[in-house]
Amino acid sequence: MRELTYYIGVTLDGFIAGPEDEVDFYPLTPAFEETLGTELADVQPTHVRAARGGADAPVTRFDTVIMGRRTYEPALRFGITDPYAQLRTLVCSTTLADPGEPNVEIVRTDPVRRVRELKAESGLGIYLAGGAGLAGVLLDEIDRLIVKKYPVIAGSGIPMTRHGFAPTLFALEEVRSFDNGCAVLSYSRP
Repeated sequence: MRELTYYIGVTLDGFIAGPEDEVDFYPLTPAFEETLGTELADVQPTHVRAARGGADAPVTRFDTVIMGRRTYEPALRFGITDPYAQLRTLVCSTTLADPGEPNVEIVRTDPVRRVRELKAESGLGIYLAGGAGLAGVLLDEIDRLIVKKYPVIAGSGIPMTRHGFAPTLFALEEVRSFDNGCAVLSYSRP
């Protein structure tokens, strides 16, 4: 069965973005970007893969990405209707117009049911790109977490997930630290 992996950057106080979707405060370094860009090339947007010289590289870990409307919309503002051309793309939204891209599916109904259908198909992993609301809805379907914990306290913003009180245990598999002070933590369902 395919696995759903939530790969996300968070502040020390658990926010994925500022109150207005800001993410420009995360400290990045060339070494950090190179390491993660190489190891997780599948989850790099198409324009980033192209800039790294890997636009046509085959995917090895993920072949599908699922995201909410707010995660998808920044690309639309730049006229990009298929930000992850190397992946099958699903956008969960009841209001978004169909972008007319054969590789992009708008999921207007139950995202949990759709993810369960995806998991039953053959293929590589499924990358959950965000956001908080969708991650909250899909919490019981998340098999793995890759959390980039940045050395920043934001104070407020968009949390890693939005859902009611539902303590959910994950098992720590690996911790790595980088030159920008970021720790990348990998978890799986016990």
